[in-house]
Amino acid sequence: MNHTKIKTYLFWILLAEAAGGLAGWLTREDVQIYTDRIAQPPLSPPPLVFPVVWTILYALMGISAARVALTADTLERRHGLWIFGLQLAMNFFWSILFFRFQMFGLALIWLAALWGVILWMITVFARVEPLAARLQIPYLVWVAFAGYLNLGVWILN
Repeated sequence: MNHTKIKTYLFWILLAEAAGGLAGWLTREDVQIYTDRIAQPPLSPPPLVFPVVWTILYALMGISAARVALTADTLERRHGLWIFGLQLAMNFFWSILFFRFQMFGLALIWLAALWGVILWMITVFARVEPLAARLQIPYLVWVAFAGYLNLGVWILN
């Protein structure tokens, strides 16, 4: 792999991981309050699962975006990368809504919109670089599961 490809992969992976890391850092005290005081629905994983899963998902997001970024410069490619940025920003702000402000109903609506944007991104990525689209499927599934958890928290609290 040449230096340009390595730099491209590093950029996109670090961008995704940084967004997730910043959201985690900004909400770290709120997550502890959530863990200690908020009623959670059945099937809620132990707290340790979340950072492990999200680290893997952010890495997959970055790899996927890098694969798209390394394709020929087309309008579709630029569109896909713009959608990637949109979903990353939406992902970041969901953590703030849910953990910091405990706006569980609004967070659920936000999460549903995020799920739609991820699906849109997968659709565009599939036309540009099919493997990049498939790498986003675990993220889509996890966000659907997060929707179940978010709904359960909203109902129980």
